Amino acid sequence: MGYVIGRKAMPRAVDRNRLRRRLREIVRAARPALDAYDVILRVRSAVVAADVDAAAQEGARLVARATTRAADAT
Repeated sequence: MGYVIGRKAMPRAVDRNRLRRRLREIVRAARPALDAYDVILRVRSAVVAADVDAAAQEGARLVARATTRAADAT
């Protein structure tokens, strides 16, 4: 599992780490379905510190989508 959150997307390290921790918890809950895959979560657009919750929800939606596709592939 990899997380890529650049300085352009979130300038403050505190905010990048907060989002990284949130995403790590989301992935931990979906871990059994994703163990067979290498997954990289990359933040491409700028995220304001106040929108960390929204970014985490978007990550949760994407991880849920990946787990359903992984279940369908097996």
